[in-house]
Amino acid sequence: MFIEPMLLMKQEHPFEDSNTIFEPKIDGHRLILSRINRETRLYTRHNNDCTAQYPELHDVPAAKDIILDGEVYCTDERGQIDFELVMSRFQTKGEAKIAAAMKRNPVGLMVFDILFYDGKDLRGLPLMERKEILDEVVADSPFIHKIQFVEREGKALYEAIKQHDMEGIVCKRKDSIYVGKRSADWQKVINYQYADIYLTGLRKKEFGWLASVQEASGRFRPAGVIELGVPPAHKQAFREISKQIVTGEDKDFVYLDPRLKATVKFRNWTRSGMLRSPVFVDFVLNHVS
Repeated sequence: MFIEPMLLMKQEHPFEDSNTIFEPKIDGHRLILSRINRETRLYTRHNNDCTAQYPELHDVPAAKDIILDGEVYCTDERGQIDFELVMSRFQTKGEAKIAAAMKRNPVGLMVFDILFYDGKDLRGLPLMERKEILDEVVADSPFIHKIQFVEREGKALYEAIKQHDMEGIVCKRKDSIYVGKRSADWQKVINYQYADIYLTGLRKKEFGWLASVQEASGRFRPAGVIELGVPPAHKQAFREISKQIVTGEDKDFVYLDPRLKATVKFRNWTRSGMLRSPVFVDFVLNHVS
């Protein structure tokens, strides 16, 4: 049975609050786990059934019918959580390929909430009561674990997350009930990385600026597309300047001489050297001419 998940609002800075708990943000994808009448079903936040993708999550360490909310993740050879690996698992199709991938890159589920247990809908209970029930009825197993949290000390947890190069923290009000929509009672603070990149083109249809980085050889290579965070005034300034430095175009893009530079924030560099989820911060002014 699928339940619409509770989603996070953005918060720019970590904080301290005695009415809030703070959890590490796991860099995977959301998973609703339903174990009803001894049948396990797994769903993404968009209600896509992904039960076949993760056989290692089928054995749920609970005695009765249950629905859990959590994040499915993979770790690399260093034990670091790796978003690309879990996406690879999610996209793997076919029983034989999934079985091989399970041995090569097993997933885990980090559970942070319980929504239903033994015929009772728990979503109307305060978060801390749900946490107590979760502790009582779910035992940790080799593939399913309950997330740890701290009370009040959001800044300290965020600093520890930064030192370990993790994704960020989640901040949840202790008295929050579970609602199937985005809510200010649950917030996320992302541990962004920052980089200066060159703007080397623009998309012709929907908005997007091509980002490139300069290698040691002096060559420019593509690094992604910036779609988010650009204020209207910056878009207008870009339009005026870009007209003067066009070098060519094709059916999808207009290409520019690499003279415009900008700072972006992003989740991390992908294995192929691309910016993951880049967001515009500002122009590097001494490169705008």
